[in-house]
Amino acid sequence: MNNVQQTQQKKAVVLLSGGLDSSTCLAIAKSEGYEIYALSFDYGQRSHSELQAARVLAERVGVVQHSVIPLGIGALGGSALTDAKMDVPEQESAGIPVTYVPARNTVFLSYALALAEAVHAQTIFIGVNARDYSGYPDCRPEFIAAFEAMANLATKAAVEGAALRIEVPLIHLSKAEIITRGIALGVDYSLTVSCYQADAQGRACGRCDSCRFRVKGFAEAGVADPTHYS
Repeated sequence: MNNVQQTQQKKAVVLLSGGLDSSTCLAIAKSEGYEIYALSFDYGQRSHSELQAARVLAERVGVVQHSVIPLGIGALGGSALTDAKMDVPEQESAGIPVTYVPARNTVFLSYALALAEAVHAQTIFIGVNARDYSGYPDCRPEFIAAFEAMANLATKAAVEGAALRIEVPLIHLSKAEIITRGIALGVDYSLTVSCYQADAQGRACGRCDSCRFRVKGFAEAGVADPTHYS
């Protein structure tokens, strides 16, 4: 098998929310020569404009397939991102904020794992970050390591010798470093939606946790903030 054939057969599933981190992850996977199967979720989140952003980003990059999976996880409650009766906090607070969605990344990675097996991909990319983040437990390196270990026990592909890797290229980067890397790869951040409560046009509130980290990142990177604010 020649190098061209090997490159063509290198496949990855990329979790794509439509936000700043996942769009950077998408660009990194593309730059590394992967055929990309992008995966997004309609899980009852407040902002559906992020899914439209994901569709645009996937099309721009030229993925092999982009799937948007409907999930009922929002119906379980327990998060300000899915429960309209809970307010999204607009001030920094101690501890894990109410915007944490119970088991979200565990569920998302489980679907990514199933898709990876189905399309014979051996790599999953997820844009979790454990530096400039809200303290969510499912963004930590030890969670990723544990899930990868589980995946390689649970799947037919791994048992037959095709071990799965979970790539987390952003996990130790600051938001400014993520932005710098993304710009070098040609990411158009004006297309992304990070805000927890963006409106139907994708305009950000500028006050929630996600917005604050994003504003700080562009400022520290010395890059003009292209975010559309309401």
